[in-house]
Amino acid sequence: MGQDSNETKTKRKRGGRSKEKKSTEKVVTTEEHKKQQQQQGNGSNPSKKKKKSQEFCPFGNYKNYYGYRISNDMDEDPRLKVLKKEWFQGKDCLDIGCNSGVMTIHIAKKFGCRSILGVDIDSSLIEVARWRLRNFIRTQNQGEKKTAGADGSKEQSLSLSDGSSAETKDLFQVVSFQKENFVQTRNLDENRYDTILCLSVTKRVHLNWGDDGLISLFSKIWRLLNPGGIFVMEPQPWKSYEKNRRVSETTAMNYRNIVLRPEHFQNILLDKIGFRTVEDLTSSLSGVSKGFDRQVLAFQK
Repeated sequence: MGQDSNETKTKRKRGGRSKEKKSTEKVVTTEEHKKQQQQQGNGSNPSKKKKKSQEFCPFGNYKNYYGYRISNDMDEDPRLKVLKKEWFQGKDCLDIGCNSGVMTIHIAKKFGCRSILGVDIDSSLIEVARWRLRNFIRTQNQGEKKTAGADGSKEQSLSLSDGSSAETKDLFQVVSFQKENFVQTRNLDENRYDTILCLSVTKRVHLNWGDDGLISLFSKIWRLLNPGGIFVMEPQPWKSYEKNRRVSETTAMNYRNIVLRPEHFQNILLDKIGFRTVEDLTSSLSGVSKGFDRQVLAFQK
């Protein structure tokens, strides 16, 4: 009897240990499984996260670009302060690589363009720019309605002086946005502009289409400008190319083959493309966010 009792106790102990072992293994397995799910859900795999980001913005078409450029303590993009009113007031203008349209709209509002077209390769950004324009006008109109005089004066839509007469234009008639790959499109060939902007775009053209694409960009800008027209360029420095060279196989290959560096652009535009003069606006540029302290140049045809 005593022996049987001892054997029963031993079996129970072994069974208990076995259950504890299985229970421990199950807990560990469950915890590991949860960690794996969290990693997948949060995208904590750095290689996957980096790859997704690179594939999403091969042309620098960041969805929150102006969130990076304009800090919370800024009332406007610092580049607006170095642009001259006479380049835009009553003029037909083109903004290449307009992104979500913030700069395009503010230029129209501040300087009174006769017309300004923003073009970007990303159709989703063009939709955002159009929404932003509608929202901007609606907000302005609501503000004017609230401040209207007690005499019952008519509410006016947001309007701009065209620089040549006392007439005003609705902002919808002035600002427009269009999806275009500027380097390759023929849709703008018949247009002519007094001022063309190309702000922080040259690197993306250069990496995606190489030296030939860059020369095509400059040549097309020169053709589309009226005599005496202004080309405002903000080229990214060469050191920033390295950070983006692996965005795609194309950019990696073009990076290795690039001969024309950003420091050569000024001479190319003057000596080969045909611009007459250049003005460096950089010295007047202040208050820019870290990483965006770039040279801004104005060329005259």
